Amino acid sequence: MKLRVQRADPAGNITLFVLDPVPKGDRAGISTCLMSRLSAEQVGFVCPPCQGGDGRLEMMAGEFCGNATRAFGMLTAQKRGITQGRLLIETSGCPHPVQVSVDLKAGSAQAQMPLPRGMGRTEVDGRLGTLVDLGGIAHFVVEDVPPSRSFFERAEPLFRDIPDLDAYGVIFLNPAEHTMTPLVKVPATNTLVWEGSCGSGSLAAALAQSQDAPDGPFVRSYTQPAGVISVTVIRRDGEEVFASIGGPVILDPPVEVQL
Repeated sequence: MKLRVQRADPAGNITLFVLDPVPKGDRAGISTCLMSRLSAEQVGFVCPPCQGGDGRLEMMAGEFCGNATRAFGMLTAQKRGITQGRLLIETSGCPHPVQVSVDLKAGSAQAQMPLPRGMGRTEVDGRLGTLVDLGGIAHFVVEDVPPSRSFFERAEPLFRDIPDLDAYGVIFLNPAEHTMTPLVKVPATNTLVWEGSCGSGSLAAALAQSQDAPDGPFVRSYTQPAGVISVTVIRRDGEEVFASIGGPVILDPPVEVQL
């Protein structure tokens, strides 16, 4: 089998876009193979729009990924000859198209993000953190804890009672330096990855930090192992009403891969 594949680098969260049609039942195996051969963290499949959007992206396990969505928005803009503007992108893990703003000259893209389905403070090993359920993906944000797989494993039971999760992670946040290290698991592909950057994890960090913030915009930039992601959360009457992530995106030319 030959597949056309395009590599994207949204702030270090290396993503592969499969440009040819692939049946859903084959995607997990193909994703595992491609990630191993091309040194990527995740795979998305380009599909025909079905909700009136400008393009549709379905991730390898049906999850939502903010970084992949904004990178795919840039890819879609390139195909349409749009150098600057807004597109509506359909994506797995989200019931409606999301708005992506792209600037090809600046090499950046910003994606609207889902608002939390649920959020609350809880403890793991006596360390207080915030569990953020974004619908399809959830993160436990913990501050000033050294990143480790062992802590992830101790936190993992937190996610068992959250319905319809396609992926989940622990976000190790250093609030003084605005740095974070994301460790994310996708059960359907049995992958646990130290991600170069994580869009939903960045949003979870900003949501956790803004719980007691006043109304208006809450803006943070989080430096991660391979890049920086900027997050905006807007609060009104004590509730989150809008969220987005943004940052640089690099797109490589498509290549043909023989599997």
